[in-house]
Amino acid sequence: MSIASPSPVAAPERAVPALLIAVLSVSNFVIGMGAFMIIGLLEPLAADLGVSAARAGTVLTTYAVAYAVLSPVLVSVTGGIGRRRVLAAGLALFGLGCLLPVVLPSEGALHASRILAAAGAGIFTPVAAAVAAGLSAPERRAKALAAVFFGMTMSQILGLPLGSFIAYTYGWRVAFAVVLVVLIPCLWLIWAIVPRGLSFQPVTLRDLGRVMRNGRLMLAVGFTTSFLTAGYVVNTFLAPLLSQNLGWGRDGITLALLVCGIGAVLGNVMGGAMSDRIGPARTLTFLCLAQLVVLPGFSALPLAGGEAGLLAGTLALGLLVLWSVFGWSFMAAQQARLIGMAPEAAPVMLALNAAGVYVGAALGSAFGGLVLAGYGLGPLGLVAGALMVVALVHLRLSVRLG
Repeated sequence: MSIASPSPVAAPERAVPALLIAVLSVSNFVIGMGAFMIIGLLEPLAADLGVSAARAGTVLTTYAVAYAVLSPVLVSVTGGIGRRRVLAAGLALFGLGCLLPVVLPSEGALHASRILAAAGAGIFTPVAAAVAAGLSAPERRAKALAAVFFGMTMSQILGLPLGSFIAYTYGWRVAFAVVLVVLIPCLWLIWAIVPRGLSFQPVTLRDLGRVMRNGRLMLAVGFTTSFLTAGYVVNTFLAPLLSQNLGWGRDGITLALLVCGIGAVLGNVMGGAMSDRIGPARTLTFLCLAQLVVLPGFSALPLAGGEAGLLAGTLALGLLVLWSVFGWSFMAAQQARLIGMAPEAAPVMLALNAAGVYVGAALGSAFGGLVLAGYGLGPLGLVAGALMVVALVHLRLSVRLG
C-alpha cells in the first residue's frame, strides 16, 4: 500500500533479496543523477537557452517545489496499488521528465519536465525505502535502507560529475538522454524483480493530515528545510562560483563534483556512527556548528591566477570535502531523530522529511538567486552561514519542545 509501516507487525519475516535491493539502489542512482546534475550543467544550459545563471537555477527550484508538494500526496493516494506497479509508474514518469527536454529544448519545456521528474521521483524513492524496510527484519532494516539509498549517494560521486562532463562536452540535452538510456533497463528490472502484488500496511491521507496538525512533529520535520536552505544557497550556484572565482572549466568543475561525492559517502557513514554514539540531537547540533565555520569560506575563495591559483584550488577542494561531509552527515541523524519522536508515524514522517529536503532546496536556490542577481557570487557563503544560524536556533527550539 502507500508506504510500508516500519513496525515489526507489518514486516514479513523474510530476508530482502539482494538483487531487489541492488535494483532499487541503481534506480535511485539514476534518479539522483537526473535530478541534481542540473547543478553541474548550469552554465552550458544557461548559455544554450540564452538566460542568466540565476534564471537557469530556477529549474532546480521548480523541481524542488514540485517534489515537496507532490511526493507526500502521491505516496498516500497510491496506497491501494501494488508496490511493483507504483515503483514502475514512478520510474517511467521520471523517464518522461528526462525525455521532454531532449525533444523540446526550451525553457518552458525544461520547467515542465522538472515537474514530471519530481512527481516520478517523489513516488519512487519513498516507496523504494518502504519496500526495503517492510521486507526487512527490524535488526536488519537500517542496513537495508542504507543499501537502497547508497545509489542516491553514489549519484553525487559519479552521476553529477558524469552529467557535468557530458554537458560541457556534448551538450546538456545529451546528458538528459544518457539518463534516459540508463533508466530503461532499470524500469524493466523493477517490473521483473519486485514481487507481484507486494503490499504493506497502508498510510493514508488521513495519517498525513494527522501528523501535519501536530506542531511539535512538524517543527522537527521543518528543521530539514532550514538546514538544507542554508546549504543550497551555495550548492545551486557552485559551478558558476568555482568558474568565476577560480577560473575552473569543465574538468575543474567535474573534479569538484567528484570530490563532493566522495565527501557525501564519508558523511553518510559519519552521520550514522555519530548519531548512534552521541545521539541524533547532539549530532545535528555539531553539524550546524561545523557548517557555520565552513560555509563562509565560499565567500573567501580568491580569484585564480598563477601559483596562487594552484594553492587556491587545493584549498577550495579541501573546503568542498568538509562542506560535503558535514552536509551529508545530516540525513541519517535527522531521520533517526524523527523516527524516535513518532515511531508509529514513521512512514509519514519520512515522507514529509523528504519533502522538507526539496523545500529547503527550493528556498536555498531562491535565496541564492536573489543574492546572485543583486550582489553577485561573492556574498553567497556569508548568506548561507547566516541562514545556518537560523537553522541552529530552529534545532535547539525543536529539541527543547520535543
